[in-house]
Formats: sequence, C-alpha cells, structure tokens
Amino acid sequence: MVVLENIVSSVNSFLWDFFLLFALVGTGVWFTIRTKGIQVRYFTKGFKQVFGNIKLSGEKAGAEGMSSFQALATSIAAQVGTGNLAGAATAIATGGMGAIFWMWVSAFFGMATNFVEASLAQKYKTVGDDGAVTGGPVYYIRAAYKGTFGKILAALFSVFIILALGFIGNMVQANSIGDAFSTAFGINPLIIGVIVAVLAFFIFLGGIGSIASVTEKIVPIMAAFYLVGGIVVIIMNIGNLPGTIADIFVNAFKPASMFGGAVGTSVQLAIRYGVARGLFSNEAGMGSTPHSHALAKVNHPCDQGCTALMGVFIDTFIVLTITALVIGTSGCLEGDYISGISLTQAAFDSGLGFLGAPFIAICMFFFAFSTIVGWYFFGEQNVRYLFGSKAVKPYAILVCIFIVLGCTLKVDVVWNMSDMFNGLMVIPNLMGLLALTKVATDLLSDFEKESAKAK
Repeated sequence: MVVLENIVSSVNSFLWDFFLLFALVGTGVWFTIRTKGIQVRYFTKGFKQVFGNIKLSGEKAGAEGMSSFQALATSIAAQVGTGNLAGAATAIATGGMGAIFWMWVSAFFGMATNFVEASLAQKYKTVGDDGAVTGGPVYYIRAAYKGTFGKILAALFSVFIILALGFIGNMVQANSIGDAFSTAFGINPLIIGVIVAVLAFFIFLGGIGSIASVTEKIVPIMAAFYLVGGIVVIIMNIGNLPGTIADIFVNAFKPASMFGGAVGTSVQLAIRYGVARGLFSNEAGMGSTPHSHALAKVNHPCDQGCTALMGVFIDTFIVLTITALVIGTSGCLEGDYISGISLTQAAFDSGLGFLGAPFIAICMFFFAFSTIVGWYFFGEQNVRYLFGSKAVKPYAILVCIFIVLGCTLKVDVVWNMSDMFNGLMVIPNLMGLLALTKVATDLLSDFEKESAKAK
C-alpha cells in the first residue's frame, strides 16, 4: 500500500504541480489566439443562449439527443461539485486570496478550450450500436489520429475517464455527502449512501431522458439556492468586501501571510493552487463535458460551443467566486488555521449562525449528487464505446455500489487515485484537440459566414 501511495503521489505531483498547469493553460491560450478571443467576441451570444433558454421542464431528451440547455445543464452538473465548496477554500488556505485571481485567469483561457471541445464533439458525434446518438473525445481523438495509434489513444481516454469519474470520482462525491449530513444532522453515512445510490440508480435506468430531465431542474435550483445564501453572508459582512476584492488582486502578485501569520504563501503558491483548483473545478480541457455537448440538437456545432463556454464562466466566475467572497469577507482567515470544506463551513457559519451547517449540507447534497449524475453519464458514453450498450446496466449497478462504499469509506490513496486518473485523461484529450486545431478554426469560420448571411 505504501508503494502504491508513493507512486500515486509522485504521478500527481508531476501532473498537477507542473505538467497540466502548463498544458491546460497553454492550450487555452493557444485556442484564444486561434479563435481571436472567442470567449470575448461570443460571450454575449453565449449568455443570451443560456439565460434566455432556462427551462425547468424542456422537451424530453431521447435517442436523438437533447436540447442545448439540457446539454449545458448536464455539463454544469458535473462541473459544479464539491470543488466549488472545498476547492476555492483549499486554494485560498494554501495560496492566499490571490489564488482566486489565478483561478479567473485559468478559467478565462479555459472558456476558449471548452468552446473547441464542444464544437468538435458536435462535429464528430455518431450513432451507437443501439441507434442512439453518442459522442465525446474518443471520436475526435480517432479523427485526429488514424489507425492503431488513434484506437489506443481513444481506448486509454475511455478507461481513464471511467475510472476517474464513473467509479473513483463518484466515491469522492458520495463521501462528501455522507460527511456533510453526518456532521449537520448526525445521520449514519451508510444510510445516506444507500439513499443516494437508490435515487441515482432510478435516474441511471431512465437513460438520457431521465438524466437530462434531472439536470435541467436541479442545476438552476441548486445554483440559485447557493448564490442567495452566499450573497446574504456577503451582505452581512459588506464592510469587508472592498478589502477582500483588493486582496484578490494585490496578493496575486505580492506574497502575504494568513491565519495570523501561521501560514505563509507566495506568488508561486497562489498561481499553482489557483490554476490547479480552478481547472479541476471547471474541467476545461479535461474531456468530460464534451460528452453532453455532443448530444445537443443545434443547427451548427459552434452554436453549442458558444453555449459550452458559459459553463466555465458559471462554474468559476459565479459559483467559485461567491465561495471566495464569502470566505474573504467572513474574517475566518484571521483565526486559527483551517482549510477545505471546514473553512467554507466556518465562513457560512459566521453569517448564518446555526443554519450554516445545514445550509452547507444541503448545498453539498445538490452539488455532489448532480455531479454523480453527470459523471455517471460521461462514463456511460465511454462504456458504450468500449463494450457496447449491453454493458450499460452492469456499469450502472457498479457505480451504485461504489457510491455506497464512498459514503462509508475514506481511503486517502483512493482519493489521490481519482486526482491521478483525472490528470491522465487530460493528455489524450489535449492531443486530440491540438491536432484538430485547423478543423476547429474552419468550423468557426464557417459558423461566422453562416451568421453573416443570416443577418
């Protein structure tokens, strides 16, 4: 076990402390340049497409796909998870408030990457052996690299994402729910695990129709609930808001200390933890969200690209920022050293009092459960690719078993393995995206020509 822990720790250190920071941000910069700042030029269009089409009960999704908003809701369900509650707190605790600035920077460039991911997923979507539309990175990876190499690269991506999200990742999410409800209400985590697994199984059995229906309802509700609670706390500590905002920008470039000087930070740590936690949360470039965007019923692939870039914006610039401002204005950073979800909990307790713990528990349930549904779906698409539609039901049963185990067990090496496989799946995805740069820019050029004609 010790040997395994050391191997996993070494791989994670290389991936998340070095390689992926440059690879993911570099890819975002590359696509920002090649698309001439798509996240700026088409932000208004994406904003209107998303917020002008919010429906808690849209058309029923089926074998032919889902609506553009349902596809976005499914991707946001996966993006907005426990990382939005604990990720920002961990970044702040280790890298200072300046880490939030670097979160924003990575998210800005990540929006361009997400645009390309969704557009290519749309272009290369296909029909599976059961007649249902399917799509995701495996198909554009195969298009980028022909022959045996492309097949191997696509297969590796599928294996990594099934392990990272479908199994191990969902254990992590389930454990967060179990811990939150145990702390807030004293409920046995095993009971929570069984309840979550049963609820999830019924959704899984309903296929794409149930998944899309659940995500289009739960995502707007959970986002609104969290934002209202966060804004209440910020208003109660409004006097600290200007200083908090100043700290974000000043500490991004200037070393600072926190927790009464007990913990020191630096520009390097601010960048490292801000970028890493931001990327881990919004999943831009990781190859997860293209699975839902591929199934959107749109007129042009880039239509969904414009919608997709808003997913990164909502995750980081709205939800994560609210968490950061709650923590910064609460005064919790001036006390004893705490990190992760405990820091977020303490910050909400400062404004909501005894309601803080139940509030976080409810938010954790919505965030983590929606992520479980989204991650299951992403894994399912790759199970279909590797083993066909007959393997879907056994996969659903296994995921539910892992959910129960996740609520009752917490083995650090398993959690670290989730980070490792998350990192490994990025590599074949980025290789596919970068190899198809010209295809992506040609798609955008065609989209802009069609838009000009329509005007």
